[in-house]
Amino acid sequence: MATGEDEEMKTLSLFKQTSTIGGIHFILLVNRTQMHYFVLIMPVYLVHSYMVWGIVALGLLSQLNLMMLSKWFSSSYAAKGYQGFVQLFGKRTVQFFAIPGFLIILLKISIITLGYVEMLHSFIYPSMNKMWLILSILSISLFVASHGMEKTLRFVVIAFLCGAWIIIMFIPFFFPPIANYRDLFPLIPTEWSGHSWQGLLFIWSAFSGPVYLAFMVPWLSSNTKITKYLVMGNLLTILEYSLLFIASVLFYGSNFLSKINFPAVYMGSYLQTSGLERIEYILISFHMFNYVFDISILLLCFYGAGRVFMKKMNSSTTLIGLLSSWFVILISIIIMDQWLWQTVPGQTMLMNLQIWLGSLIYLFVPTILFTMVKRKESM
Repeated sequence: MATGEDEEMKTLSLFKQTSTIGGIHFILLVNRTQMHYFVLIMPVYLVHSYMVWGIVALGLLSQLNLMMLSKWFSSSYAAKGYQGFVQLFGKRTVQFFAIPGFLIILLKISIITLGYVEMLHSFIYPSMNKMWLILSILSISLFVASHGMEKTLRFVVIAFLCGAWIIIMFIPFFFPPIANYRDLFPLIPTEWSGHSWQGLLFIWSAFSGPVYLAFMVPWLSSNTKITKYLVMGNLLTILEYSLLFIASVLFYGSNFLSKINFPAVYMGSYLQTSGLERIEYILISFHMFNYVFDISILLLCFYGAGRVFMKKMNSSTTLIGLLSSWFVILISIIIMDQWLWQTVPGQTMLMNLQIWLGSLIYLFVPTILFTMVKRKESM
């Protein structure tokens, strides 16, 4: 009897589906998966005021990708989850692609965690050992992920409510005397450099978050209006990115903007009210909910990818399996922090790797899924 109870304690229904989510959740999922660590450092990569057109242009191009993803979302293959991928690509191919997927997700979780921890360490807890901050954010994410994919996806509502309003705090930066409208010029580039191309690549990678939703379709409704919801979420992201970037340019100017690590956070330190001081602390704290949502979703994807290439899809998900995945992530983040993140070249290398991988994934995954579904349906 005791053995049965122990086994029950070890088993978790992480990927059990009891209902589907859609409508407003689609809008929020697209928006929040695009508004992660990149939003805090975006102005540093773009710098020049004319790059606002890059945000708009690549944001609209992202709409095309989301329209291709909507074809995948509404297909019968996507609704079957793992078995749907097997029918499209074959079992061995799916297992093969699970390996790079496993590594890509690990890198993305590491960058998100290290970026947020660095911000916490710089602004709020400068005397605290960063290892404790890493452990704290990962532990909270583990708690959320342990409730399963369905509830974690619904956590996006909390992430949105705690993070979307932050953009309103930057409205004062659009008005004099804080704003200097001369910094908005030139709106048309007079020269183009490698840094500008890197900025465009950065924007495209920043929009790539929704591609991970392609692997969560069994929990998402295949509503025929799904394209509308995906487009609305992407438009909301374009608006948020544009407003934040313009506010940063108006406040810093292009020459000074490139020298600031976290422009949005430093801007928050200039916001003062009669009742509140150090508003940036509040903004950083509320932004944590978005990080927890991101990491929790990716942790479940990481565990799922591990189950695929280890051929464990027919066995139940377990607490030991989830904890093992969590420990792998924890150890990897600590190694990256000690060997790479604490040096400028190492941090630059990790960020560039993440930007390139995000861009390539967003370029190829929606196209491949759309093409395969169309091909299968025409046979």
